[in-house]
This record gives sequence, structure tokens and C-alpha cells, in this order.
Amino acid sequence: MSNNNNILNKILAIRGMNDILPPDSANWEYMERTIIDWLHSYGYMNLRVPLVEHTRLFERGIGSVTDIVEKEMYSFVDSLNGECLTIRPEITAGIVRASIEHNFAYERPRRIYSIGSVFRHERPQAGRYRQFNQIDVETIGFSDPDIDAELIIMASSLWKKLEINNIRLELNSIGLPEDRTIYKQELVSFLKKNIGSLDKVSINRMYSNPLRILDSKNPEMQDLINNAPNLFDFLSTSARNHFEKVCSFLDKSEIKYNINNRLVRGLDYYNLTVFEWISSDLGAQGTVCGGGRYDGLIESLGGKRIPAAGFAIGFERLIEIWKKSNINNNHSKSECDIYIIHDSLKNQLVSLKISEQLRNLGFSVILHSGRDTFKRQFKMANSCGALVAVIFGEDEIINNSVSIKILRNNSDEVFEEQEIIPIESLVSFFKTRFKR
Repeated sequence: MSNNNNILNKILAIRGMNDILPPDSANWEYMERTIIDWLHSYGYMNLRVPLVEHTRLFERGIGSVTDIVEKEMYSFVDSLNGECLTIRPEITAGIVRASIEHNFAYERPRRIYSIGSVFRHERPQAGRYRQFNQIDVETIGFSDPDIDAELIIMASSLWKKLEINNIRLELNSIGLPEDRTIYKQELVSFLKKNIGSLDKVSINRMYSNPLRILDSKNPEMQDLINNAPNLFDFLSTSARNHFEKVCSFLDKSEIKYNINNRLVRGLDYYNLTVFEWISSDLGAQGTVCGGGRYDGLIESLGGKRIPAAGFAIGFERLIEIWKKSNINNNHSKSECDIYIIHDSLKNQLVSLKISEQLRNLGFSVILHSGRDTFKRQFKMANSCGALVAVIFGEDEIINNSVSIKILRNNSDEVFEEQEIIPIESLVSFFKTRFKR
């Protein structure tokens, strides 16, 4: 009975919100370092925004009739002041809000990025979680099509850096707002004539957000979608010219792409260029990276009319396809380089000072805690993946020395299986014999 009670009392993680444990967390750390270095190589600077924002920020920014705002946000009323707040479902709107609030967007054009968790209240499934992480890349103040191309090219460079090959680029232009106004009228007229072929979701979207119908994954509607009016036919001359220049930059950079006139993205703030990088390794949830231009978002959130463009990468999906593309590429690491073994409180105090000196040289050091036997301590050293065990035993201290036992040899240098050296030479021994 007590075991059953313990099971009932155990508190587990919320479904769709996952723990990341060692050794997998080492792969995440590697990916984070790689991504930050990659972003810095393109001149992007870090901007961090809160996890919680006013709900109206996302209603106005993302669009009140999008799936995210209608049914996927974690929103609540603040009991202290009655304000309606939301845990962020994406990062772009927060970055735009911060740029307006601090006049950051007005001084000069900016390249900025942010990495962090976002939250959506939806049914967890493969590749889709309630809490997940995004790499958000934004440019503010650039209107020319070269920046659209740069965003796509830099994403391509990341795939190459990570040796990810099974990924393709889908590209489209959704034109200017006035282009879409005319197109929506034609699209709604077409949908009304074929209303019998629409599912319930699409019928509800027909007047509020008809473009999203083009993105439906319902297999029974694909023939209808393929026969719908083509948005590209309604683009203005300026929108066409912008898109052609983007394609020209990509062609010259040897970036392969597929023009997908049904690609509209799920957020209302986009205009002109939109794109997605998709991997078949992820099954139905294949989009790894998506973005485009959103020239009207800053103005819609109370700022001046300033052009902007960007993209977001799903961190979990990126990790997944990277693992599949690099089967033997494991960046997990041991818990320490050096494990210090001792047999008394006196020897532990001596080794405490030594361990700090070794850490100052750049080594990771674990000083054994407790009064365990040498056998138990060696077992702990091995389980931690330590390269070297340093032994402060009674005999060693009497002779003013330490024993060094090589547990794993990650260098080409040949060591004795176990060496005894003067205690005052220990730091210099590691400094000269082991490479950091």
C-alpha cells in the first residue's frame, strides 16, 4: 500500500514540457555555443525580453484570428491589478515591443537575436510541445530584398556548419497588404462556390482569415486548394520586383529553393517574402525554420513605420535532425577531468587548496565528499568519467607526495599507469603534461 501511495504522491513534469538531462544536455550546450558563434559571425547582437507580456501585444501582433491567439496561449488575469497577461507563445512580438519602448529601432538599422522558451497550450505530439525553445533572428530597419536573402543564406550556412543535408527551402511572396485585399475577395468568392468541399475549420476561417485555408493539411481539401486562385497572380509590380531580386540573390549564392505559392505562414504580420526550411526527417511536423518580412508590425504595435524581417528556428527540432544527420557525433562530456581521492579530513583539507589551484588552470575537478573507502572513491571517479585520479592517502601525506592514476588517456602522450610525485609539483605536473 505504501508503494502505491508513493506513486500517487510523485509529482511528474507537465505533459509536453520536457526535462533535458545529462548527457543530452551537453549536446544542447554544444548547439547553443555553435549557434551564438554563428549569429555573432553575421553581426547579430543579443536582446532578451520577458517571458510574460500583455495579452494585447500578441493579439495585435500575431493576429486575433490566428490559431495561436484563439486557442494556444497561456493567458491569465493578474490578481494584483487585473491586467490580462500571457506567457509568450513566440518571441518576435516581444522584441518589437522592446525596440519601440526603448527607441532601439529608431537609432539605426539593427541585427538582433534572442534564444529562449516559448509556450503554447496545445495537444503534445511528435515534434510539437507545450514548452519549446526558439532561436529568434530579427533585422529592423532594412527594406531592401538583400536582407531577405541574407536571412535565408545565413540559415543555409548553419545547416552546412551542422552537416545537416536533408532539408529543403520553400519560398513565396504574399505581396503587400493591398495585394492581399484584392486577392482575398477573389479567394472568398471561390471558396463560397465550393463551400461543400470545405471542412468545419475552413468554413470558420473563410471570412476572418481565408489565407490560412491555403495552408490546410486536410488531405480531402488538397485538390480544392490546388485549384484556388493563385496569390502570385495578384502581386503588384513592386512586390514582384522585390521577390525577383530575392530569388536573384539566392541564385547567385547557389541556394536551391522551391517556389510554393500556397505558403502563407501562420502569423498575420508577414508581407512580401515568406519562407520555410523543411526536413523530411521530422515527419508531419517538418518545419525547422520559418520566417519572412513584416514591415507593418512595428507600426501596428504603436511605433513608427519601420521595415523588418526575420525568422525563428525550433531548437528541439534542430537538435533532432542534427542527431539524425550526425549519428556518431556525440558532444556529451565527462563530469570532470580530475577526481581527488582522500582518506581523512586532514587530507581533504590539504586537497581542497590543490583542487582550487587546478581549477584555476582550467581543469574541472571534483573533490570527493564523505568518508568512503578508496575502492568506492575510485568507482565514483570512473562513473564521473574522470581522466585522472589524484590520491591523497596517509602514506602520500607522510612522504609529502601524491599519487596520480590515469583512468583514461585522451592524449597521444604515454603515461605511467600510476605515478608518485612531490605534492609541491602537482600543479606544474598538470600544467605541463596535460593540454587544455
